[in-house]
Amino acid sequence: MKKILFICHGNICRSPMAEFVMKQLVSQAGRADEFEIASAAVSTEEIGNDIYPPAKRMLAAKGVPFGRRAARQMTREDYAYYDYIVCMDQSNLRWMRYIIGEDADNKVSLMMAWAGKSRDVADPWYTGDFARAYDDILEGCQGLLKQI
Repeated sequence: MKKILFICHGNICRSPMAEFVMKQLVSQAGRADEFEIASAAVSTEEIGNDIYPPAKRMLAAKGVPFGRRAARQMTREDYAYYDYIVCMDQSNLRWMRYIIGEDADNKVSLMMAWAGKSRDVADPWYTGDFARAYDDILEGCQGLLKQI
């Protein structure tokens, strides 16, 4: 089983969107039983909060099933447990280093690298552009699924 953890700042927008997009993609590919997929934050700001309403609306508009969830912060144990830890942006990588230290097992990557791009996933928290964030996340998840 391949275990994937998606990471963003608060675990209420991009990483839960990626979690549910990836779950849908693996299900559509008939491979759901090959994966365990989750998401977490690097910060403590939103712990316990559900997905941000505009992110929910975007998932619903795109036909991506999702459920109620509570934001949580990544732990050192997550690093040991998950095979792939996929960050939405460079800031997430920097913050994550305080939690896990060095990436000795080369598990950590940036989402858009899976799509062959060297940029961050657009952050809708500041722009309000959830469509652009969704498009980046979908592209990254498709690339990830294709390569693993």
